[in-house]
Amino acid sequence: MKDYSNEILEMGSKAKDAARLLRTKSSSDKDAFLIELYNQLGIFKEAILEANELDVTRARESGIKESLVERLALGEKRFSEMREGLLQVASLKDPVGDVDSMWTNTSGLKIGSRRVPLGVIAMIYESRPNVTIDAAALCIKTGNSVILKGGSDALNTNIALMKAVGRAIEIKGFPEGTAQLVETTDREFTGQLLSARDQIDCVIPRGSKGLINFVANNSRIPIIETGTGNCHIFVDKGYDVKNAVEIIINAKTQRPGACNAVETVLVHSDCASKLLKSLVPSMQAAGVTLALCESSFRISHELGLELEHCREATESDWETEFLDLILAVKVVNTMEDAIEHINKYSTGHSEAILTKNYDNAQKFLDFVDSAAVYVNASTRFTDGGEFGFGAEIGISTQKLHVRGPMGLKALTTNKYIVYGSGQIRN
Repeated sequence: MKDYSNEILEMGSKAKDAARLLRTKSSSDKDAFLIELYNQLGIFKEAILEANELDVTRARESGIKESLVERLALGEKRFSEMREGLLQVASLKDPVGDVDSMWTNTSGLKIGSRRVPLGVIAMIYESRPNVTIDAAALCIKTGNSVILKGGSDALNTNIALMKAVGRAIEIKGFPEGTAQLVETTDREFTGQLLSARDQIDCVIPRGSKGLINFVANNSRIPIIETGTGNCHIFVDKGYDVKNAVEIIINAKTQRPGACNAVETVLVHSDCASKLLKSLVPSMQAAGVTLALCESSFRISHELGLELEHCREATESDWETEFLDLILAVKVVNTMEDAIEHINKYSTGHSEAILTKNYDNAQKFLDFVDSAAVYVNASTRFTDGGEFGFGAEIGISTQKLHVRGPMGLKALTTNKYIVYGSGQIRN
């Protein structure tokens, strides 16, 4: 086992020194950095895309399923979106320095709660090289320094991206430890990094269930979990079939490897025949394999539907985040049954109800306890950009200290500022 303590101490010390300076940077200075990074990404674009193509090629050669390769790939469109995200973040209000509330106590002291940076953040993530830029942008905008530990599958891309970040840091005179990339692929480094309590204030894991569990089980540093997404859509009786199928197709197939893609559809028994008649062939035509419960399989068979890409669901299907073109389908007798199923198997990410009944919509919102709960919309909207945050550092499925898409405010904490006029406590 290799000892990385010296490397971690060096990175952590640089990050801590940088954090002390970053927390005093003005909003205009931080925004100027983000604009410079936007420019540098344009300059380094060709090298970044070449490095990404190398990572994608190696991923395919290693047999990684295509939905996960898709998360790794940048391409022209995603590269452009990544750059534009920097301008969006720069345009947003900086939460640092905001006073959430202020009051005067009985002793005449004026007490306020001010937003301040968390300090040093370690971001541990897989695939998704855009996270490298999103995390750097959000952390720096909020006065935090960041240590980035990406996955081995995206290493070439991340190294190329960090050249642009490093150049922007140099041009704008920001501290050396503002944003650092861990270039080793040794998992032992991650384990040792999670013990660096003196250097790191917060760890944010983003990726597979295995990665998140590893960090949660081994970290001695406070963590914010960006959990897995076993997401559900419940189709209530009376809802328009055509619209329901369109929403489900979007939620499953637009980006099946995304954590906000739907994994299980629950169908009210009163509309099961009508919905399945359209849903089953539509999903198969879109390349989706269906895991059907006993009732939905029987109904589909009685309707004379082609079931070539269908199989009977097992217990494990209800608890699985497929991250692939696979969808579990279950018929339920009541909305209460749907809510019970969701609360049993959900990972607390995103759930939706498709309904025309106002009371049912409100009950679903009240009784389903997830980070994002939708009425008549795709779960694919759980995203920092869609929520108006410019970008996200992840989607938290825990309840402390933040939940859902994590934008700028989520990367701050508070401290109390107290003004007196010579008071002493009696």
